[in-house]
Amino acid sequence: MWYAIVGLDVENSLQRRLEARPAHIARLQQLKDQGRILLAGPFPAIDTEDPGSAGFSGSLIVAEFTDLAAAQAWADADPYIAAGVYASVSVRPFKKVLP
Repeated sequence: MWYAIVGLDVENSLQRRLEARPAHIARLQQLKDQGRILLAGPFPAIDTEDPGSAGFSGSLIVAEFTDLAAAQAWADADPYIAAGVYASVSVRPFKKVLP
């Protein structure tokens, strides 16, 4: 089943994000290689694709896991949590309708 993982950043998280990004992306790449990722990306803090020094306000990952507990365990191990990027993370079942 698909699960939506939403991480909301702490204030001024950009430097921490940049430092932890390679490890974060490596985990996403593993999901992609396994055919288990629907989409992933950050929320720009301002209304532009490249927010520059304004940074990001969070992230969305929609990926396939066996159950909610597995999705939560994967989310809990995200390098952005260890680096103090995320203030909170929620994990919910997601039903893909379109496309």
